[in-house]
Formats: sequence, structure tokens, C-alpha cells
Amino acid sequence: MKTKVFKGSDRGHANYGWLNANYSFSFSNYYDPNRQNFGALRVLNDDLINGGAGFGEHPHQNMEIISVPLAGTLKHKDSMSNTWIPLHTGEVQVMSAGKGIYHSEKNASSGEIMNLFQIWIIPEQMDVEPRYDQKRFEPQDRKNKLQVLVSSFSDESESLKIHQDARISRIDLEAGRDISYHLKTAGHGAYFMLISGEVEIGEEKLEKRDAFGTWETESVDVRANAFSELLIIEVPMVF
Repeated sequence: MKTKVFKGSDRGHANYGWLNANYSFSFSNYYDPNRQNFGALRVLNDDLINGGAGFGEHPHQNMEIISVPLAGTLKHKDSMSNTWIPLHTGEVQVMSAGKGIYHSEKNASSGEIMNLFQIWIIPEQMDVEPRYDQKRFEPQDRKNKLQVLVSSFSDESESLKIHQDARISRIDLEAGRDISYHLKTAGHGAYFMLISGEVEIGEEKLEKRDAFGTWETESVDVRANAFSELLIIEVPMVF
């Protein structure tokens, strides 16, 4: 088993006034040669967006983009004729940029700050037709058990689909509970982002916004020391 701990306090940070961003990997003006990606996981941004503010229209190409609101509501517009679709906390959005797409995103509230994770995964197929989808996932369905949010098109679960052999899951663990997470293949790695709480993975203790990456293993044991919310991103390490 190979492992790497990513402390939340060590993430890149930028405050643009309207956007307060924390970068798990090199992004925008933040560059760290040791933090370029985790396998096919290229971006995990933890964004706080001021009321009424957002990202103006901009292009994307050949990337699987996943948005997970943690507080508040995002609204989305794109060149596929989707016009200011709301994305509420509890929902997840996927967008396959494929051969090219323009989109914009804004905080739907004029006064409240919203928080979201934006995840980019490098696809296994290039220049596909762009597509968009979103779905609500109920919190009770991840209480002490894995809830699959996103997976590949070949996966039969009722999750959102992307063009990569990846899997994004959430779990809410009560204090004292544990799980054993099993990876899909020996060529995959798993990136555990602790949204809130405190967990132990092996000898490592994670606190809010810390992350733990592991690969070349079949399974990972996680124990919650307090009520904890985990996001687990499993991706191919070679792609």
C-alpha cells in the first residue's frame, strides 16, 4: 500500500474578493509541482462564492467536471441551451466538456455565501459529445454506508455517469463506526476528503478538510472518532 496525506491547511489558497478558493491541486495562479493531480483526479477546489457572484462564461474541453454544493445553491448556464438551472445542496452535477463547451456558474442567492466542491477528472475518451446531468442524493441513504454519486457508464448503479472508470461516493459515519472501502482494481487509487468530523485511516488522523490518498492496495479501513462526512474519489492511477 502506498499512501499520502494532504493536510487541509497545506492547500493552495486565493481570495479574489468575490471568490475564496482552496485548491487541493495546482490550479489558476497556484502551482506546486508536487500537487499536480492524484491519478486521473486533476482538480478538487473548495470554493466559497459571495452572493450574486460567480464564474462568467468560459470554455472547457475534454474534462469531466463534477460540482457538489455543500451549502447554498448554484445556478448553471451553458452552450447546450441549459439556462440558469439551479443546483441545490444535496444535488450533484456532472458535465462532460468533450469536444468543447461554454458555461457559466453563479451563486443563486444575492446575499448568502455558497460553498461547493468542484472536481475535474481526466476522461478516458476524448472529443465526446458534451453532456450535462444532475441528480439529488438523500442524506439518509449514506448514513453509515456508501452512497455512489458518480461512476462510469459501464457501472450499473443509479449514479450520475462520466467518461472515466472512476467512482465518487459519500458516506456519513457516526462516532465509533467504521467501514472497509474496497477499490475496484489494483490500478485504482482512492482519495478520501474529509468534509467534516474526525477519522482515522491506518495510523493517520484526519480532521476537517484533510485528505488521504492511497493506491496499490485492495481495501482501506476508516474509523470515525466523531460524526464525520467523507467524500471518496476513486480513479485510475495510470490513464
